[in-house]
Amino acid sequence: SDCHYSGARIKRAMGIFQKPALKIRPKSKSGGPEGLWTKCPSCGEVITRSELVQNLEVCPKCQHHMTLGARERIKSLVDLDSYKERAANMLSVDSLKFRGVATYQDRLESYRKKTGLKDAGITGDAKIGGHEVGRAVMDFNFIAATMGSVVGEKITRIIERATKNKWPVIIISASGGARMYEGMLSLMQMAKTSGALARHAEAKLPYISVLTNPTTAGVMASYASLGDIIIAEPKCMIGFAGPRVIRETTHQELPKGFQTAEFLQDHGLVDMIVARHRMRDVLGQLLDFLDRKK
Repeated sequence: SDCHYSGARIKRAMGIFQKPALKIRPKSKSGGPEGLWTKCPSCGEVITRSELVQNLEVCPKCQHHMTLGARERIKSLVDLDSYKERAANMLSVDSLKFRGVATYQDRLESYRKKTGLKDAGITGDAKIGGHEVGRAVMDFNFIAATMGSVVGEKITRIIERATKNKWPVIIISASGGARMYEGMLSLMQMAKTSGALARHAEAKLPYISVLTNPTTAGVMASYASLGDIIIAEPKCMIGFAGPRVIRETTHQELPKGFQTAEFLQDHGLVDMIVARHRMRDVLGQLLDFLDRKK
């Protein structure tokens, strides 16, 4: 019993000298502290967040173009302090009373907090190279940039504003398609935006469509494919249905590179492929050219 008592005292005493547990910050998939590093999904290069932000979310090793937020994209493209946002306070509503694991309204609130955006599109006036334009930019971080009633209405309004003021329109697209939570109301936006662009074309005003990764489904089947000039970022995915759905429907093997910007340029849908850091200069040059053609 004496031995047992002594052993217990020794264990208690040793507890005083045990090595304390260290609190380590959670690590990201790249192996570094969360938020400081990003791993390129294309080449696997581990890049500091600060370097990636400075490089407009483009991998410095392989030039893979990652998702760029709408506000960051606007800042990278327009003349300094020239952007005036329009219809900024429009909010989507749950007209169909959509119910699932979470309500549609719950999802909207979650993405608003996560992104700081009201919805998936930002529209407004801006100048590029001194040229006044109507601008719309989609943000894939907000419910995969799906197009609901608010997105369609905002894009339609900026097209109509540009038509009234005789400005060109530039739309930067990225989207998973129409927003299923709004059903037919979201599909109606395809016709509404296309109709506004038809009236813009009747006024003999130019529309430049810029496609980023990915631009698919209802957005690609409407305003994104109607540009007088269609520009795409390198290797971005462009199409209506996904490759797996097409394979299962047609029972055929798809060509190599199918639905990439490069494949579609070879087949006539895309006019130009422009890297992100060159986009502002190229848009300015196109606007100069189009202005001389008036």
